[in-house]
Amino acid sequence: MDRIGALPGDRILVAVAGAPGSGKSTLAEALVARLEQAVLVPMDGFHLDDAVLEARGLREVKGAVQTYDAEGFAALAARLSHAQAEVVFPLFDRGRELSVAGAGVVAPSDRIVVIEGNYLLLDRAPWNRIRYDLSVFLDVPEARLRDRLEARWRGFGRDRAAVAAHLANDLANARLVARQSRAADAVLVIEKAHQEPGET
Repeated sequence: MDRIGALPGDRILVAVAGAPGSGKSTLAEALVARLEQAVLVPMDGFHLDDAVLEARGLREVKGAVQTYDAEGFAALAARLSHAQAEVVFPLFDRGRELSVAGAGVVAPSDRIVVIEGNYLLLDRAPWNRIRYDLSVFLDVPEARLRDRLEARWRGFGRDRAAVAAHLANDLANARLVARQSRAADAVLVIEKAHQEPGET
């Protein structure tokens, strides 16, 4: 917390990255709540729409890296690095499973922008073009992730078959993140087994 507040500049970008179910949203929300002039920007607003995923044969792997508008997200990050003007961004509505354009706003007075998402530190274009002032990676053992993700999907009312399918997809994405992410400035090792269903 003190390290973030001490960073110089009119606009500070902080990345909170990690696997699905690692607790990124919980940490990012806590940071924003405790920091002054801070705002949260989740990567999930850049999900491709289900109709696009269906057309591309990707609906069953929604959440995988290829199901995001990565170039659009990289362009947003570039805009966020400058504090001169308001920046509008999309937010993901989990209840409706779609992204809502223009649902989030970063004001010029928001000095600290906390960005959270699975693929923020992925070492491939365009993700590796994005520069953060500070990056944090949540390292959670796969067994813990499995428990959390199963609880999440059961909490959303999915049946056993759907839970198994979601879990397989999430764990494949988790392994990609673990193996192909750039080194973070700080790594938090999380052993806690329990997680609320909505946490990411």
